[in-house]
Order: sequence, then C-alpha cells, then structure tokens
Amino acid sequence: MSMHEIRAKIGETEKITINLGLVDLGQIDLLVQEGFYSNRTDLIRTAIRNQLTTHAEVVRQTVARRSLVLGLQHYSRADLEAVKAAGQTLQIQVLGLASIDADVTPELALDTIDSVAVLGALHASSAVKNALAGRIR
Repeated sequence: MSMHEIRAKIGETEKITINLGLVDLGQIDLLVQEGFYSNRTDLIRTAIRNQLTTHAEVVRQTVARRSLVLGLQHYSRADLEAVKAAGQTLQIQVLGLASIDADVTPELALDTIDSVAVLGALHASSAVKNALAGRIR
C-alpha cells in the first residue's frame, strides 16, 4: 500500500446504523428544520464528537495503559515475512485502522499474528479475516 493510499484511508469513514426512538428522531428533525444543523448526520456527528471530547482524557489513559497503536497501523507482506524470518509473532492492538495488504496469504497471517484487537476497523482480505477469526478479539 502506497503512502497516498494510506493517507486516503485515514480520511475514510465507516457507516454505522443506529436505532432511535421516534421522539428523539423528531427532536433531531426539529433542530435541523430550525437551522441548528444542516441534516441529521451533522447533528449526530457533532454529538459524537462532543462526547469524545468529554471523555478524551479517559481515552488517552486507556490507549497508554493498553499499549494501543492510535491511528493507522499497516502490515505489508514484507513486514509479516520479516516477522516470520525473525521467529516472532505479533499481537496487533489498534485504536483506529489496522490494515493487512491484500497479497498476505492466510497461511502467512496465521504464522505471524497471534491476536488482533482493533477498536475501529480492520481492513484485510476475507480469506485472512476468516483465517484469523479465532484470534480476533
């Protein structure tokens, strides 16, 4: 993966679905109609960002305590082959995006990755995800 592709992934978003009660949804629509927000998504994103700001210190402390990589962690085939050649294995712990190149085989992933804990998104081939299924927490 090139640096350009990595930078593009950092700006990517993941779609989530939430269920809201009708009264909450009506209140959101009212605030949008009154011009406080441009649309429902704008209000929801703002509310989420406000909550993350409120809890930023807890997140910072937890990231440090759990030794999580914050942001993007990318694993190429060459990276994993080097880990294998050194007789080592990885415990992947990421808050953000963990990506494993498409040319990584399930066998190489199994030989080099002991565990995967990602709070955010894991981008890897379906074959690699299936192979690591028992190691993903």
